[in-house]
Amino acid sequence: MDTLSPRRFKMVCAYDGTAYFGWQTQPGYVSLQETIEQVLADIVKAPHVDIHASGRTDHGVHARGQVFHCDLVTRMTERSLKMALNANGRLPPDIRILSCKEVGPDFHARFSAHHKEYRYYVWNTRLMPPTKRLYHAHIVRPLDVAAMRAAAKRFVGEHDFAAFTANPNRPIASTVRTIYAFEVTKRGSRICFRVQGNGFLYKMVRSLVGFLLRVGAGQEPPEAVDALLAPGNPRTARVPSAPACGLFLWQVWYD
Repeated sequence: MDTLSPRRFKMVCAYDGTAYFGWQTQPGYVSLQETIEQVLADIVKAPHVDIHASGRTDHGVHARGQVFHCDLVTRMTERSLKMALNANGRLPPDIRILSCKEVGPDFHARFSAHHKEYRYYVWNTRLMPPTKRLYHAHIVRPLDVAAMRAAAKRFVGEHDFAAFTANPNRPIASTVRTIYAFEVTKRGSRICFRVQGNGFLYKMVRSLVGFLLRVGAGQEPPEAVDALLAPGNPRTARVPSAPACGLFLWQVWYD
């Protein structure tokens, strides 16, 4: 009988994070990671499958392009694995596998990534349509988009983002990150914050947006960003975290 060797697969998934206590498996809570692992294990008839994501998302955060990898002992093709995962009754309808590709053993969903994009959505009007409430933060007071745009530009480049992160309860080597682009656009009542960088700290995007919303409300000037980016500057109440529901992990790039 032939002995199969493990094969590494890279998968891209989309999910509505409303019903999950974040990406990472946590005892006593329903997580995205554990949900996908259990379905994969059932498909390949394994006692357990470990998946490794490009990054963790918090409770209520969504994804359009989360990437994970896993090692599977199977003869299934890329196409048949994707179809099996998306078959009715396997994964919940709020999780879908968008692509599945066999990769080399050196690929790592987290450590091989060199560029990520997040998008954050705000619904800026008095009335929040019920169909928008799970995917937008609701801000009633008018926001100055031009001021937020000016402040967002000041985040671009390599900076120490210590003032824009929260304690992840694990050691991190550095709070220095590089932002490649940060755009603020408005169409109708919807404001989109689009940020790209080489990596993001725990709750960093929600903190950046939280501060920009203060700028948009006239509570901080755009120039205040410069002082907050001073090396080692601690986080203060000036930097709130925007609600989780507006955040999407949009895309991850690899070589």
